[in-house]
Amino acid sequence: MDLVKFVPVEEEFKRNPELKEEDLQHLKDWCSKQSHFPSNLPDPILILFLHANYYRLEPTKVTLENFFTCRTHLTEFFSNRDPIGSKEIRNQMATILLTPLKGKTSEGYDVVYTRLIDFNPERFNYNDGMRLFNMIADLWLIEGGTMKGHVFICDITGVTMAHALRLSPMGIKKYIYYFQEATPLRIKSLHFMNTTSVMDFILGLIKPFLKKELMDVLYLHPTLDSLSEHVPLEILPNEAGGKAGPMADLYSEVLRNVEDHREFFLEEEKTLRVDESKRTGKPKTASDIFGIEGSFKKLDID
Repeated sequence: MDLVKFVPVEEEFKRNPELKEEDLQHLKDWCSKQSHFPSNLPDPILILFLHANYYRLEPTKVTLENFFTCRTHLTEFFSNRDPIGSKEIRNQMATILLTPLKGKTSEGYDVVYTRLIDFNPERFNYNDGMRLFNMIADLWLIEGGTMKGHVFICDITGVTMAHALRLSPMGIKKYIYYFQEATPLRIKSLHFMNTTSVMDFILGLIKPFLKKELMDVLYLHPTLDSLSEHVPLEILPNEAGGKAGPMADLYSEVLRNVEDHREFFLEEEKTLRVDESKRTGKPKTASDIFGIEGSFKKLDID
């Protein structure tokens, strides 16, 4: 994993007085005993998970298990992650914008902003879009290291019912499970801005799978006024009412970084997965985690 630049461990100890050498060593020893786990996990990765779980060891272990198991079995989100050779990834790079913002909230939380840049519904593919989101998020977390908190802004500009109908309940269920149970994130709030009536349909898809903790920090903003109570507007791209610069400039920097890390993504897919043949006890499958896909065919949307 020397294909990406982690925040140095010494820096993480300076940032986080709660981080203890003995806890990190305990986690390393535990990981080495999980026969199905990837081998030789870098310390900065383990630190991200410890931090996300507020340095509680048992929840950290659960999140790590969920993380590697999900990445192994959710192939629609975590395979074919070639930012140059995958036409599906290239298509989504021209369809959706996903960019970490330079500024922070007043609490010191880091922010990711996303929106459509091509409004043609036929260009939008949910699975491929989440595949790209994960790649950008991976680099954001690795290169940024531990963060006080994470805020996500989804700008609904250009989203129509034709886009919403391309979402699947099972796809949303799977990704929300991963987002809530498996990521090394301290999720502080989720914001949907420039919302329209189509958001009611989207919320109907999302709500059945969101924990109360996330529902409590999910906000809808028809205008910028209410968003400004949570996020300084100046950190947004110019086109979204901010002063951070043109979207094209911000995004080209993000995409260039993703392309520069092509070898990392190819290596990550080969090495940071579980080996179910080595798991103690019964090997897991996707249906063990998410249920049978067919059971969702009759799901009613409010």
